[in-house]
Amino acid sequence: MIVVTRNEKTIVLTGWRAWLAGAALMIVAWCALAFIAFVLVGLAVTLGTALVILLPAAIVVALVAAALRR
Repeated sequence: MIVVTRNEKTIVLTGWRAWLAGAALMIVAWCALAFIAFVLVGLAVTLGTALVILLPAAIVVALVAAALRR
């Protein structure tokens, strides 16, 4: 049984309608969580790749600059 109250009006869902509404809400929740996980994993991979490439390059540039300054 699902009870929804909006604007002082109560709607009660029972039986197959309650199962259908519950299943729909579960699918929406799973899709939202999957989207958030996808975005966070993509962000982590992007930042990790950038650090793996840019950090050694910055170190090499700093070493070359220090060597040429002398």
